[in-house]
Amino acid sequence: MLFKNSASFIVLMGFGLTVNAQAPNSSKPLTDTTRKLNEVIVQENRLQLPFSKQNRNIWIIDSEKIKSLPARSISELLSYVSGIDVRQRGPGGSQADISIDGGTFDETLVLLNGVKVSDPQTGHHMMNLPISMDDIDHIEVLRGSASRVYGINALTGAINIVTRKVQKTGISANVFAGSSFKQKEGDGGIYVNSGQYVSGTLALKASSHLFSMGQETGNGYRYNTAFNNQKLYYQGKVNVGKTDQLDVMAGYIYNKFGANGFYAAPGDKDAEETVKTALAAIAYSTKITENWTMTPRISYRNNVDDYIYTKKNPSLSHNHHATNVWDAELNNTIQTSIGTFGLGLEARTEYIKSASLGKRNRSNTGFYGEYKFEPFRKVSVNVGAYTNYNSDYGWQAFPGLDIGYDIYDNWRIYGNVGTGQRLPTYTDLYYAGKGNIGNDQLVPEKSKYAEGGIKFNNAHFSGNLSYFSRRIDHFIDWVKDKITDPYQPKNYSEVNTNGLTLSGDYRWTATAGTRIINGFRLGASYTYLDPEIKTTISNVNFSRYALRSLKNQLSGTLTTSFCKVMDLTLAARYQDRISYKDYTVIDAKLAFKKPHYSIYADASNLFNAQFIEAEAIPMPGTWYTLGFKVNY
Repeated sequence: MLFKNSASFIVLMGFGLTVNAQAPNSSKPLTDTTRKLNEVIVQENRLQLPFSKQNRNIWIIDSEKIKSLPARSISELLSYVSGIDVRQRGPGGSQADISIDGGTFDETLVLLNGVKVSDPQTGHHMMNLPISMDDIDHIEVLRGSASRVYGINALTGAINIVTRKVQKTGISANVFAGSSFKQKEGDGGIYVNSGQYVSGTLALKASSHLFSMGQETGNGYRYNTAFNNQKLYYQGKVNVGKTDQLDVMAGYIYNKFGANGFYAAPGDKDAEETVKTALAAIAYSTKITENWTMTPRISYRNNVDDYIYTKKNPSLSHNHHATNVWDAELNNTIQTSIGTFGLGLEARTEYIKSASLGKRNRSNTGFYGEYKFEPFRKVSVNVGAYTNYNSDYGWQAFPGLDIGYDIYDNWRIYGNVGTGQRLPTYTDLYYAGKGNIGNDQLVPEKSKYAEGGIKFNNAHFSGNLSYFSRRIDHFIDWVKDKITDPYQPKNYSEVNTNGLTLSGDYRWTATAGTRIINGFRLGASYTYLDPEIKTTISNVNFSRYALRSLKNQLSGTLTTSFCKVMDLTLAARYQDRISYKDYTVIDAKLAFKKPHYSIYADASNLFNAQFIEAEAIPMPGTWYTLGFKVNY
């Protein structure tokens, strides 16, 4: 049985049937979101192709989709993408683990405008981002081993969050408040949250600037889950001469939250964590010749993680970690008569000073080589490799190949093979605690990936059907033999995963004239995963990660515009995890929109489903939010 909850299956498939039921002959060609979706240039650092020409399983969450979804954080936004497994530990983006197609949260690479935000301490902090959802233009989700494109730690895929470009001078604000209307434990009252975000843009003749800041706070949704999340972000673009451009990006986030049950339940019910992250990058794009573009970039990331096991007695167990990561890149794109070449260099240095991990550092030097060409009419090929030297693990090489063929009109078949690597984190290697002990004998994980599929793209519909097979050798998992033993990471197994994915996005817009229904947009996606675990060591009865991936994942969203001023969005997610019971979450959003302001109401988990995503942490039930946006 693929679906144990038949009612959930019927609700979600009802979204899909609507596409066939709605095929009006009077609809006009779209000139906005769907057409723009096909023309979006996927922001890889060297070879760049529009979404419709990609030979990989890539999906785009565009700006209109982001605005319409009833999500309170970027983590919640990603949970609507089939294939992405979001395991949240708290509300408002407090802490969430992100993985792709059955991998772990350390095997997925997260980027902001192409800048890697991974942390050598742990993947738990990758979603500690200094931007709000109002700052985002679109999100690119690349599924499959992607070391050829992005280097180390893109073992199962990569998520690149692209911020919006400044088009005109203006200011905007977003104010909201929400509650579950449930009684708060301890000092009475009810659980509530609130947020305030403001951003300003300045468009000048030779430069553009964006600045945003905001705060979201809440007293939680159960005991000791209160949070305080503050963000600052700036990006600037300066035109230099006729062809060159300077790009600057900087951000800071302060994130403090109660961590009840986050890592060591049930003893950590009074735990507290504070994470502070600063991120900065500067890049200069220059035309060496008419056909040669060079882009050097330097980025820096500082992350401070302060974890207290119990606030009542901080000295009992107090972990303080400070990491500093410097990354220098030199990317080149060279157009020739025989195709496009992408060449790149990368030097990355990672430092950590930690109460429990000690003082550590390591460096990585990488070389990229890519070649895109069309050997025959309607056939495109991308081939390349990433070669790196790591100070701890020596030389490695990761080749990859993509190929696509336009079989008919808007139909395209494609296939790709790739490889990847994930380095052990400092937590994997050196952690020393009561319930967890590191292992400095770990070796990197390696993956081999193959995928084949078919795509369809036109002005109204984008769809994808694909099948993949992935093998991960030296899979790192935290395991133990007896319940009383501490967890310790080991190169525990070989994990073979086969998967099927089906996704589609359809939009219809009414013709000119007075109509109650002005249009609708429908998205649906399904992922089936079949993992097989071959253990390479004995005496393991408890596993923390290998047996917790999703098996069936189905999501659907339907946004309807009516009376020219109202939008209604319904969103549903069905999750069937290997180690937990299946569940369905249904959300809704209603927005009243005018040119310079909008009022919206969200209802998350509308039917109060009881479920967990990480460890043994129960997720919030129904939560209502009322908000107001204004822009000039």
